[in-house]
Amino acid sequence: MKTYGWILFVAMAAAVAACGSRTGLLAPASRDGAPAADAGDALPPIADVPDAPDTPGPCPDAGATLVYTITVQSVLMSFYPITGTFTTIGTIACPTDPADTPFSMAVDHTGVAYVAFNSGAVFRVSTLDASCQATARVPPPGVFQSQFGMGFAANPGADAGDAGDGIETLYLAGNPSGTAGGAPIVLGAMNTTTFDSRAIAAVTPSIYGSELTGTGGGQLFGFFETSPSGATAAIGQIDRTTGQLTAMTDLPGVNIAGGWAFAFWGGDFYTFTAPDGANTVVQRFRPSDGTVVQVPGPPAGLLVVGAGVSTCAPQR
Repeated sequence: MKTYGWILFVAMAAAVAACGSRTGLLAPASRDGAPAADAGDALPPIADVPDAPDTPGPCPDAGATLVYTITVQSVLMSFYPITGTFTTIGTIACPTDPADTPFSMAVDHTGVAYVAFNSGAVFRVSTLDASCQATARVPPPGVFQSQFGMGFAANPGADAGDAGDGIETLYLAGNPSGTAGGAPIVLGAMNTTTFDSRAIAAVTPSIYGSELTGTGGGQLFGFFETSPSGATAAIGQIDRTTGQLTAMTDLPGVNIAGGWAFAFWGGDFYTFTAPDGANTVVQRFRPSDGTVVQVPGPPAGLLVVGAGVSTCAPQR
């Protein structure tokens, strides 16, 4: 992991909100069924992400949902990929130690952001006015203690009345040291009622320092380093039950560097990185043609360390 005064690694997350209103979550389709690859196999590249079908889920404004970002300076912004426009919502003022800074973010289907700080504390934050509310999370020792990536993905066939995680699950990407060090990533999940976390499986083949994002179709993806040295960045699809990478595309020219975040929107992936450790660069990866293109970023001096988008957001 990279550092710049403190260790920064972003959790990305899946978030929800629409212009002027909050939307519900699309009930997802099943995963695409791609066969898992053994650790020694060459992984196929990320292909087109399947559409989520029309379902009874309350998602009337899905076409207007935005990407949301949080900076190390605690500034919450929305990002509209079509125009490349960042709009400041506000500066969050969560009751943490002054030394704590935002570390990752995910947003649920009700429009509530879950912001994790570098201490491991998690707060609920409104994507409407940036107001903050404490949660019951007590950082546990071990893999999900303090510095982990986050992302929501829809649960195939579930509805709000189902037991367990309900219509969506908040996935975590942490490592056994419980910090943002260079150990291989373990996939886990957090219960957003009790705020207990559980490990699911080590990601195989090994990845490092991963961000997560999910879709309305139930797919889960990571944006990560492929080695402890951080020499190569990649995006991979992760099986949510086994931790197996089923597809991966290297991103030459994308420098994860000091802090990073990740979101899926409209069939494309957006990466937020800081090659100079202080200013965020936004790049769009389009799996349909394999292109990586830089798009407008946030104001100079704002360092994005978390990004999330609703699983109600457009799949295409």
